[in-house]
Amino acid sequence: MPNKSNAGVLIFSRKRPGFDQDWSREIRERTLTILGELGLNVIGADAPVNDDVTVQEAMDKIIAADCCALIVVQPSIADGQFAFSIAQRWPGPVILWTSPERPGDGKVSSCGLVGQHLFASIYAQAGHPFELVYGNPDGDLDASRADLLRAIALSNTVLALSRAKVGVVGSHVPGFVDLAADPFLIKKTFGLQLHTLSLPQFIERVGNVGADAVAADVAETEKLALPLSEPAKHSAVADFLNNTSRFYIAIRELMAEFSLDALALQCWPELPNMVGHWPYLAVSRMSSEGRALSIEGDVDGAIGSLLGTLLGAGPGFLTDWLEHDTSTIFFWHPGMAPLDMCNEAGCEDGPTIGDHFNNVRPMVVDGPIRTAGEVTVARVWRCGGRYHMTAFEGRTMPPRRHVTGNTLQIEVAGEPVPARFDRLIHAGMPHHVTIHFGAHEETFRRLARMLGIQWHR
Repeated sequence: MPNKSNAGVLIFSRKRPGFDQDWSREIRERTLTILGELGLNVIGADAPVNDDVTVQEAMDKIIAADCCALIVVQPSIADGQFAFSIAQRWPGPVILWTSPERPGDGKVSSCGLVGQHLFASIYAQAGHPFELVYGNPDGDLDASRADLLRAIALSNTVLALSRAKVGVVGSHVPGFVDLAADPFLIKKTFGLQLHTLSLPQFIERVGNVGADAVAADVAETEKLALPLSEPAKHSAVADFLNNTSRFYIAIRELMAEFSLDALALQCWPELPNMVGHWPYLAVSRMSSEGRALSIEGDVDGAIGSLLGTLLGAGPGFLTDWLEHDTSTIFFWHPGMAPLDMCNEAGCEDGPTIGDHFNNVRPMVVDGPIRTAGEVTVARVWRCGGRYHMTAFEGRTMPPRRHVTGNTLQIEVAGEPVPARFDRLIHAGMPHHVTIHFGAHEETFRRLARMLGIQWHR
């Protein structure tokens, strides 16, 4: 993964006279101050760049430092030819951070926005991704901090995806054909490598986890203080937790051995029938630790979880869209939500652990998702030979029904929910979506644009 602390920065100066160079120096100093205050290690801005030699020297340093983003600043408008020089060296998005004109002196001081407009037009026509960061509403550099941090997160995500690997144990579960994965389209769109792994070998791995390791992990699981959904059915808690610890250890070791950044697990029918246990508590624990996981062999679901993780929205809760009315949606899945998205253990409506509602075997997590305010519903999928993405925001509300598994009810403003649902399913959206805490629609939209993914609000 790129070094998230290192940001490449090119600040252009002019060789020939023109514009207000005192203002340009002031902008350069202010730029570096803001980047330092944001906690970034600036690479490449030791001196301004103004020709091919200085640009290439700075790019050498930026590439050697494995920067997570490249920020271009034009205190005075620069030669548009440099846009190509940069793009030839930098594979990721270029962040064009605009600088304002000097206020109130009656003269044009820099044409900084014009210079970034020039670069943006070149990149758009060349098909090279970029982000324009402008301190709305008045172009103030200080007002652009949040947008700059989002652009850096987007750049880091795109670069990280180009080096990442998503694994799938087995395939999609029987009948869930809409979850089928295309390794070549995944590589073409995201840069990701898809690594297919054997389900029988995974089951063997689960069975071969050492007794000492299992005992140690059972002790860690007991520290979570998760009550039993039906205490009378399981008197020996340690025995009850034995297989879930085997799953947890096996998944962790598998991801480490094959350098997986995300994993989709074919969970049924083989795992509950052959192991006698569902892996859902293990998935819940690992998701709470920031791992990108999905169940039912949903590779694109795992990719979506990885996107959320890289963007700072978290892995999220993979769920079915169970039912809706005009303005609300009720989401449900049978017991594998990240524990940190549930209520606190031991409180009313806190998570409990027990048997699957349909195939009565352990180990699932029961309990609603926290009503935590704003959430984002997101999904990435393939249809018609290309990838599509949606993300829209809503607000959590108390659920109108109580069922086992994990549930969440949200209220959505704007377009009526049935119309939105109809539009999305006609675009091929699969029956899984992911819920993230917080408002992230605009971030996902910009990521879709960077990756050339068809966007659906």
